[in-house]
Amino acid sequence: MGRLSTHVLDTAKGKPAAGVGITLFRMTGGDRVRVKQVVTNSDGRTDGPLLEGEALEAGIYELVFAAGDYLRASGQAGEGTLFLDEIPIRFGVPDAGQHYHVPLLISPFGYSTYRGS
Repeated sequence: MGRLSTHVLDTAKGKPAAGVGITLFRMTGGDRVRVKQVVTNSDGRTDGPLLEGEALEAGIYELVFAAGDYLRASGQAGEGTLFLDEIPIRFGVPDAGQHYHVPLLISPFGYSTYRGS
């Protein structure tokens, strides 16, 4: 059974990023269709998979992380415009039977992602 999951790590503080808002979209004919909204827990994870089983279909998805809100709340953002605010990660799911884990590592001035396990 396939599933989609994520987690967020704060690399500047060296700990999970709790309270990060995440919106999942599915790309359909060039349009973004919102599928789900969640917030990370104290371990920087969602309380369950974003999608699993028949809900996960092959196609293009986008996760949008509300990094700016998190950075402000955690005291890592200065006044005014942030370097990073919303972080979109667009990725493909070629085989809906597999597990796709899309983690985000953030700091006030940089981020990275990869296909995890």
